[in-house]
Amino acid sequence: MQNNFVLACCDKELLGKTLKDDKREVFINEHFYKGELIDEVKLAELLKEADSINLFGKKSVGVALKKGFITATDVITINGVEHAIIMKV
Repeated sequence: MQNNFVLACCDKELLGKTLKDDKREVFINEHFYKGELIDEVKLAELLKEADSINLFGKKSVGVALKKGFITATDVITINGVEHAIIMKV
């Protein structure tokens, strides 16, 4: 059985916040998202390694955009906050 590496990353100011619009409500749970603070270089490395990626926030999503993991059409906005999910198959 193959191990899957799941990366959950959000901009630090989003931890503990609830994002809500007319279609969705998402709680940025500290138990799921809180971990070590990393810079853009480290995030780019982790994006390469991860099999499943869940990103919230302008900075976090911005790295994935900048490094070509996603395009602007892959990004949704919930209550003004950028969000992207990447599944590698």
